Amino acid sequence: MTPTPEPAPGSEATSGSTPGSTSGSTPGSTPGSEPTRTSSPAPGAGPAPELHPRARARSFDRAAPLYAAHRPGYPAGLFDAVEELAGRPLRGARVADVGAGTGISTALLHARGARVLAVEPGDGMAAEFRRAHPHLPLVRGDGNRLPLAGSAFDLLTYAQAWHWTDPARAVPEARRVLRPGGALALWWNDPDTAVDWIAEQEARIRGFFRGDVTPPRLLPAEPAFTTRAVRWSRRIPLDAHLANLASHSAFLVLGPDRTRRFLDAERALLRPLFPDGTVEECYVTTVDVARV
Repeated sequence: MTPTPEPAPGSEATSGSTPGSTSGSTPGSTPGSEPTRTSSPAPGAGPAPELHPRARARSFDRAAPLYAAHRPGYPAGLFDAVEELAGRPLRGARVADVGAGTGISTALLHARGARVLAVEPGDGMAAEFRRAHPHLPLVRGDGNRLPLAGSAFDLLTYAQAWHWTDPARAVPEARRVLRPGGALALWWNDPDTAVDWIAEQEARIRGFFRGDVTPPRLLPAEPAFTTRAVRWSRRIPLDAHLANLASHSAFLVLGPDRTRRFLDAERALLRPLFPDGTVEECYVTTVDVARV
């Protein structure tokens, strides 16, 4: 890989997590999926504060271990779609994974044979990345000012990270570092609200925060993107599901006491739905790819 000598300071957050525990009461929760038979806010939690984008973007660093332990990965079908839409295999491709966080997507790209370089702005996330993936290269920076040489990459990827960029700056940077015919790929895991208990949980979270907690995803008009959606699921313990919720930015900025109360109420609602203590989290992974 060919990073430029001076990494740019980070100005966007990627995936992250917050202090918490995987048993008993989990410290926080986030937009995700959880079951109940009511869409009202969690009892006793009270209204949540206004969510400030910059505070949310910066919230992940202090929760990197929680994020690494409990955030979901990505299905093989996602990477099949990226290859199809980018018009080339990942094996041997020079890839920059921007907003790499703790390395969830970077490691999967590497496993597909990509020659991948991670770009991450946050101190805590970068430290967790290096701990978990010491064999993978990492530079510090963000999508608004990439610390990368021009025309050096076949693919630029953003896993759960594009919404923290300024597209007016990030798109020109993508064009600069991609080779002619290279591609920009953006993807997100979202709870599958076609599943009843997940839709109900999402409604409760929106009620608690008095609105949608998902940061806006602004795709630029140019270059032209093509979209694919891949449905998949994973089975995990109930406490791990709650810890996953706790790793999202909306709850990371809420504070441990209020998030704990919210999650305790969620646990009480979920136990009757999952008496064996195992939750099947269902996701829709949406990927948008543009060739430049």
